Amino acid sequence: MRALVSLMFLILLAGCSTPAPSAQPVAPGFRTVTVDNCGTEVTIERPPERVVAIKSTAIELLLALGLGDKIVGTAFGDGPLPEKYGTPPPVLADKVPGREALLAARPDFVYAGWESNLTAQGAGDRAALAGLGVNSYVAPAACKAPAHQPKPLTRDVLEREMREIAAIFGVPERAEKLITEQREALAAVKKDSRQRTVLWYSSGTDSPYVGAGIGAPQLIMDSIGVRNVFGDIEDTWSTVSWESVLKQDPDLIVLVDATWNTAESKKKVLAESPAVALDAVREQRFLTVRFPAGEGGVATAEAITDLAEQLASLP
Repeated sequence: MRALVSLMFLILLAGCSTPAPSAQPVAPGFRTVTVDNCGTEVTIERPPERVVAIKSTAIELLLALGLGDKIVGTAFGDGPLPEKYGTPPPVLADKVPGREALLAARPDFVYAGWESNLTAQGAGDRAALAGLGVNSYVAPAACKAPAHQPKPLTRDVLEREMREIAAIFGVPERAEKLITEQREALAAVKKDSRQRTVLWYSSGTDSPYVGAGIGAPQLIMDSIGVRNVFGDIEDTWSTVSWESVLKQDPDLIVLVDATWNTAESKKKVLAESPAVALDAVREQRFLTVRFPAGEGGVATAEAITDLAEQLASLP
């Protein structure tokens, strides 16, 4: 009897695993798109119609490209979406969905902000999903294999992602419009001339997790004219000691604000940690950035312009 029930479950799961056929014709002029994504070759023969987006970086780029109607579910959001995007898409899971939950949404495409989202322990191994007719894409800024990890992350990498996603959905002109808008906004940013030092504090209580020298935090800090006190660490983010933070004695501290780990909660951690000895903590010399804006993605330009304004307002 138990074996029969298991067989019936597998049959049901297989039925849910097959994406619904698209009711829309192929976009006029659409040509097959093939990209090398974190070492995985992804070939798209028709624009996706049912997308699950995991992490805010993926969700926000789809919305910025006007593709919200293609999203059938989101997961692992890092905070409220900016109001400019209107009504949020449906939420599939608060964290990374399991493979069964993902397939129940009948996606034909999964877009993940982190490579670790697409594993057998997460939403599903990329090769296994592809075998079920579900293509996938990972934000290039999050590629971890040495051969594919950006070293360092640059605007070119972020713009390539915008172009690749837009091409996959058959709307390349939207990426060009978005890129032009961001370039114009970034061209107006004036770097701070005071050459101040900054600690990018992402999380951690016993040991702080900080922005290191090759990821989005470094790109952002370079763009606003400040020096990353841990910029000599060749990684995107890194765990360091409070002792090393005290030794660096940063002029300012960037606090990453996420729903699950707010900037206000980080102020309390700093006040109860050895970092309370820092002038930057005692004098509340803090800058804040939304978690998705501090990741490598469409909101990185927002982080640069917003932090530049915060920096200019400080004495």
